[in-house]
Amino acid sequence: MPQPEFVPLNFTRLPDAEMRRRARSFLEMVRTRRSVRHFSAEPIPLDVVETAIEAAAQAPSGANQQPWRFVLVTDPEVKRQIREAAEAEERQNYERRFPEEWLHALEPFGTDWRKEFLETAPCLIVVFRIDYGLDHGQKRKHYYVQESVGLACGFLLAALHAAGLAALTHTPSPMGFLARLLERPENERPFLLIPVGFPAEGAQVPAIARKRLDQVLIHY
Repeated sequence: MPQPEFVPLNFTRLPDAEMRRRARSFLEMVRTRRSVRHFSAEPIPLDVVETAIEAAAQAPSGANQQPWRFVLVTDPEVKRQIREAAEAEERQNYERRFPEEWLHALEPFGTDWRKEFLETAPCLIVVFRIDYGLDHGQKRKHYYVQESVGLACGFLLAALHAAGLAALTHTPSPMGFLARLLERPENERPFLLIPVGFPAEGAQVPAIARKRLDQVLIHY
């Protein structure tokens, strides 16, 4: 295997005060991010979404294999098909598959098997994980796929929010229908379904609290 070329690191060391200002600014920005289930059908600038996806693709990945694919869906008919397939699975989940403990945990959020947002939101981003590469028909193992794609999704959510868009992380389970409807190859598996748009007028979200820093940080 050829050795990679190394180049000088492009890094700017900031004064402590500027570091603190940027860290606080980012914290205040992400504190306002919420999962939205009520979207406006108003169009959004798709180039902004594409830029957010490009930011997501800058995430670190195991051996730099970048095992992700982002499918952007704006076609109303395809969105309708995704909604119908997702609701069919979710109805089975809520009525038959989910244990009572899980249903009880979901109850305060008022969710059910109906997923209107999959049609209302102007676009859907379907994130696929690429379980293995294909080089001239030969499988090439990918490493740390789940972790890598999870990191990319975190970048994506932050980028969308920073750009002024609302989003939701949705995981209808099982999600195999997404690969079928979007005609993805066998080495790509659905990872996350993200509706994106502007919140509907009067949209509400649950009044929840985040854990304090002293509840999530252990310092040695």
